[in-house]
Amino acid sequence: MKAIRRFTVRPVLPDALAALDELAANLRWSWHQPTIDLFREVDETAWLASTDPVGLLGAVSPARLAELAADADFVGRAEALRDDLRAYLAEPRWYQTLDGAAPRSIAYFSPEFGIAAALPQYSGGLGILAGDHLKSASDLGVPIIGVGLFYRAGYFRQAISREGWQEESYPVVDPDGLPMRVLRDPDGSAAVVVLALPEGRALSARIWQLDVGRVPLLLLDTDIPENDEELRGVTDRLYGGGGEHRLLQELLLGIGGTRAVKIYSALAGLPEPEVFHSNEGHAGFLGLERAADLIGEGLTFDQALRVVRAGTVFTTHTPVPAGIDRFDAALIERYFATDLLPGVDVADVLALGVEPTVDGHPNDPAPSFNMAYMGLRLAQRANGVSQLHGEVSRGMFNALWPDFDAEDVPISSVTNGVHAPTWTDPEVTALAAAKLGTSDTTVADWASDAVTDDDLWQLKRRMREQLVEDARRRMSAAWAEENPGIADPAWFRDLLDPDVLTIGFARRVPTYKRLTLMLHDPERLRALLTHPERPIQLVIAGKSHPADDEGKRLIQQLVEFSQGADVRQRIVFLPNYDIGMAKTLYPGCDIWLNNPLRPLEACGTSGMKAAMGGALNLSILDGWWNEYYDDRNGWAIPSADSAGDGAERDALEAASLYDLLEHQITPRFYDRGPGDIPAKWVADMRHTLATLSPELSADRMVKQYVGGLYTPAAVAERAISASSFAPARDLAAWTAKVERAWPGVHVAHVESGGVDATPQLGEHLNVRAYVELGDLVPDDVKVELVYGTARDGDVLTGIRRLRLDLESHDLGSPATFQGTVELDLAGAFGYTVRVVPNHALLATPAELGLLATA
Repeated sequence: MKAIRRFTVRPVLPDALAALDELAANLRWSWHQPTIDLFREVDETAWLASTDPVGLLGAVSPARLAELAADADFVGRAEALRDDLRAYLAEPRWYQTLDGAAPRSIAYFSPEFGIAAALPQYSGGLGILAGDHLKSASDLGVPIIGVGLFYRAGYFRQAISREGWQEESYPVVDPDGLPMRVLRDPDGSAAVVVLALPEGRALSARIWQLDVGRVPLLLLDTDIPENDEELRGVTDRLYGGGGEHRLLQELLLGIGGTRAVKIYSALAGLPEPEVFHSNEGHAGFLGLERAADLIGEGLTFDQALRVVRAGTVFTTHTPVPAGIDRFDAALIERYFATDLLPGVDVADVLALGVEPTVDGHPNDPAPSFNMAYMGLRLAQRANGVSQLHGEVSRGMFNALWPDFDAEDVPISSVTNGVHAPTWTDPEVTALAAAKLGTSDTTVADWASDAVTDDDLWQLKRRMREQLVEDARRRMSAAWAEENPGIADPAWFRDLLDPDVLTIGFARRVPTYKRLTLMLHDPERLRALLTHPERPIQLVIAGKSHPADDEGKRLIQQLVEFSQGADVRQRIVFLPNYDIGMAKTLYPGCDIWLNNPLRPLEACGTSGMKAAMGGALNLSILDGWWNEYYDDRNGWAIPSADSAGDGAERDALEAASLYDLLEHQITPRFYDRGPGDIPAKWVADMRHTLATLSPELSADRMVKQYVGGLYTPAAVAERAISASSFAPARDLAAWTAKVERAWPGVHVAHVESGGVDATPQLGEHLNVRAYVELGDLVPDDVKVELVYGTARDGDVLTGIRRLRLDLESHDLGSPATFQGTVELDLAGAFGYTVRVVPNHALLATPAELGLLATA
């Protein structure tokens, strides 16, 4: 018989074990190995079943708790760890050493957060990145407030049927069984945010707070009595439901989340954030909520928009237009023609999400509201998540700045990173501590002779053995679930081999990631798997979106191949890929495989996590690998970009994959010297640990966000908000003036001189530009000499810019600007002159999208 409702009753711990409650309440335990070890000691079986201290303490018998309370050594260690946590929360860290320009507080919005396996509020890389961002922010002392939604069913739990088809289930998450608490007003009642909806309805949400180390994470939950049955389900599932359901989720995240931050800041006595960071477009409505607040303080929408933009950072993770959230414009109009945002006109909202036209024709035959375009229009600073993705994004969003070349589009890049304490196996940390004097693997001197080749090889062997044991356990558990009462096959006990070259592949399963590229030539793969002297083995995992049948078919093809009697001990698909599985899978692999269609992988952090355990990458040069591959940390699969079609490209790239495995990778792994150690392979492991551990760390990433985006945004927000927003009013008026006058701005004439008929290196080119300014004055513009190497079609490359100085401006005549540049490069030289708006509060020349060229 099944229960109609399930909930968690929290235990009352003996006074001597009070430290356990405090340790369990803060998610720092999820990356603090000594605390994890302590909870495992409470009851190893219960810990492995839940990997959640709250659930663990609820499952332990009173007798065991009494036994622990009487154990002075255990109590002493628990209290020492509690004291260590308190010090961690209170002591100054990296951020506290910065000057006063850094933001007082930052709000970080994401639709998903991957913190720990016990909290299934993530679907893939976006959520794991958000979780790692918060963890590193905590370690660095960055004053961030995380904002998201609490999904009662999280993302789905995956099972694989006998036919190899993905099946989804949605276990309900009990918040009482997790380290989270309801945010409460001073009178003890739950703090609630309310959003006005069409037809006079209202959406209410309570606010859960989780402590991620030093970082508060606020999650909004609509499953409360104030809502009717339909609205209680708004936060039912991550990425669930149709268009209107998704819109409600995103309205709640952006607008409700911003209101939740205000409530939390007031209750905690903290300053409201100066900077708001939208991790993808799902939270984009946060800018409109902030604008509504400013309108309430007396600003117009255009003035409020200048303030909002100054303090907003937008990160895009999408390398293709099809991946952008879009809503029907009529649906947006219906929701905003209400009291949802007092003072904000629906026409202003719609204008933010309109898609630019190409040759005067809409890109989309049906009017749609584009969340990424709104995100970019509401943020003065934007970035992609790898250098290549930044380049791709500048091209993809060039239509917002149509007069500018793609390289001038104001989208920078911050390459993602991974939180080292979370993703570095305890075995690696222990080796660094024992031999290199530090448990921080990102600063350890892996090149030191203190760590021998044998140390590294035995380390990898132990982690590979852990993976093999975990894979066997998971396959047996999956069999028991699918075939209750029937013993699992005997061959499961010989599944995988801890001494065979192990290749991992685990990620979401959209078609562009090409899960089945390895199956392109089944016989060649079979030969690699069953080679008598140099075999490989593949450990594969991943979830397809519930609505993506094509992705499910790819999983099915792989599962069917893996069930062949001759290969089934060498290739396995592990169901229900999650953080818990990943933490054993990544370090246990020798090779991490990634073969997306270039350039559709925005970053791809799974290979980063594998590298933290000394794994070598085998990947298409896409995402992060495009900038970090160096010939010694793995292999690059050549991209067949010039292939005639997709089928030919797959064939060529699959052949390259097989060639690398057969002729380079397996010989290197199995070429053994003294002590049965593959010296060249271990040298590459050592190089990977030494060079990639610091670079791939989320600490590096968060520091880049602080220095390159958060601090400039805070400085800009303070400047534009000074003197009761007088600069915002001035900027809005100036912008309107410049936009009206810009049609009259043009370069009338350009003169040059100072070089011989045959210019020579070292000569100086003098340039004078005559610019018609219309109703503007010279201070309103910046006139630049743009020069570089001229290629075919006079296209400039290696571009440099020199601001020209005002020489004269007589009434009724063009303004004259002049400057001089040295010819310091031989070859084809080219130049032009451009004019852009100039104002101290503009972050980039392209910000207004206005340009005049010679």
